[in-house]
Parts: sequence; C-alpha cells; structure tokens
Amino acid sequence: MNALVVTGTDTGIGKTVVAAMLTLALGGVYWKPVQSGITDGTDTATVTELTGLGPERFLPPRYVLTEPLSPHRSAELDGVEIDPQALILPARHADDPPLIVEAAGGLMVPLTRRVLYIDVLQRWSVPLVLCTRTALGTINHTLLSIEALRHRDIPLLGVVFVGEPMPDNEQTICEFSGAKRLGGVPPLASLTPQSLLAAFATQFRREDFLPA
Repeated sequence: MNALVVTGTDTGIGKTVVAAMLTLALGGVYWKPVQSGITDGTDTATVTELTGLGPERFLPPRYVLTEPLSPHRSAELDGVEIDPQALILPARHADDPPLIVEAAGGLMVPLTRRVLYIDVLQRWSVPLVLCTRTALGTINHTLLSIEALRHRDIPLLGVVFVGEPMPDNEQTICEFSGAKRLGGVPPLASLTPQSLLAAFATQFRREDFLPA
C-alpha cells in the first residue's frame, strides 16, 4: 500500500500543514476522509491553497459534516450516520503517487457512538505519522498516543514536532518511546508552497517517508 496517514495527539495540532507539506514534498495525492466543520472552509481547500496543486492531486472526502465538533456528534446534528466500513483506502500501486491521508482530531476521536478513529486506523494498518506540539504537556500526550498505537499494532513511521523547537521534550519523547523523530516544523513567517518545501528540505529526509 503506497499510503501514509497523518494524525495528531490533539485537534489543532498542525497536521493539516504537515499533510500539505508532505503532499508537496512527496508528490502525493491528498485525502481527508471525514471533514468535520465547514464554516471556515474544509481542510481539502486549505491544503489546496497551501500547496497550489491542481484538483487531480485531491480526492473528495467521504463525509463532509457541518459543525466543527467530534465527527460522531457533527454527524448526528446533520442527520448522518458515518459507516466506518465505508472508509476504505483507495487502491494504490507501487508507481502511483503516494496517498497522504489526513485523519480527524486525535486517535480516540469517535466516528460513531461505537467506533473510534483508531479502530479504522487499525483496520487500514498503513504507516502513520504522528504530529505533536513541542510545548509543555506534549510528553504525556505523545507517549500516550504512541502507546495506544502500539497496543493495536498500528505501524508508526515516526513523530513530527510542530512549534518552537524544544530539544529536551523531543529527545525525552523519542528516548522513552523509541519512536523515530522524523523532523520538526517551526513557526513559519508565511505558509506558501515555497516555505513548506523549504521547511521539508531543511528539517526532514525524503527517504524516511518512502516505502522500504
């Protein structure tokens, strides 16, 4: 499966920016399966703007929900019931552009009253990039998220740190968990295709994201 999932330890963690960066840098195709909240636009629209890529590099969401709430509650308010079994990764071949999938919120976000997002990630079983803050509190949140992933044997590609560099927090997380530090996204003066590609070039290694 030529795909990876971008998720986070919390909502508002910066995973949309990271997903945009990876879509650009890896020549990928972006997909947000469940969009919850449309008042300020969709994440697909945001990534389109951040990357400047054409429509052929985006797949439409499976569900678009109105309110910026947990998907299960937003779906209820819209009179929609999410079918987790309908969340199927599009087939990819080895020579296809990689599929960059942006998950919703954190790992334990409910999709329905019975199913969490992590249940779907476990079924997909594709490499996952975990985005986390660098600030105070990140050690606890990140270690808990990594433990949850490993408990379900979900393959973790590594951790991306978002925010002002905090070397000790980042080192502590990687030492306790054994997870790979993929890189960091510091505050950027502007979010443009050029700035995202520059951040990737200076902070990341392309080979860390390619299939073994």
